[in-house]
Amino acid sequence: MINICLVDDQNLVRQGIRSLLDLAEDIHVMAEYSSGAEAVAGIPTLKVDVVLLDMRMPGMNGIEVLKALHAVRHLPPTIILTTFDDDRMVLAGLKAGARGYLLKDVSLQQLVEAIRTVALGGSMISPAVTQRLKAGFKRMTTDFRGLEDPDPLTERETEILRLMTGGYSNKEIANSLGVAEGTVKNHVSSILSKLGVRDRTRAVLKAIELGIV
Repeated sequence: MINICLVDDQNLVRQGIRSLLDLAEDIHVMAEYSSGAEAVAGIPTLKVDVVLLDMRMPGMNGIEVLKALHAVRHLPPTIILTTFDDDRMVLAGLKAGARGYLLKDVSLQQLVEAIRTVALGGSMISPAVTQRLKAGFKRMTTDFRGLEDPDPLTERETEILRLMTGGYSNKEIANSLGVAEGTVKNHVSSILSKLGVRDRTRAVLKAIELGIV
């Protein structure tokens, strides 16, 4: 069972998401919060597997929630819920520790797949959103502290990085390529090292920024 937490200031949105997720047998909504402050106070007391986090909330927005939870070392795997009009906040949220993001008009199947992927340690950035990020990087500056000229990736590493961009977990990548999961883990570690980043989501963003994928 995947225990999730909903954080959104709109009651109707939370009710709609809960109603959808009630249809999934392996997902349980264990908590709901209507403000960022409530989430920061409540999430560290729970064993949450995945957080669905709205970015635009009064008082304390999603980025501030991510930073606050990270500061106390209680940031569960988090998926940002957003719209297409807040690219800068999405990028900031991903760099603050979120594992991916979804649009609020997402289908049940896409929502459930994203939750399962993130719960397994993957990241979820949909192809449509990836294209928007690519366009966004042309007009935005970023504050990555990675290598300016990273070591070139091997053909296999590039292939794995593209699958990471699609939100696939190590196990799913291994099954797709017909190799052992441990082999994929080693490749992922090498990718992170070469790109000068510390996690999968930042690797995907760095790859998009550099035009690798």
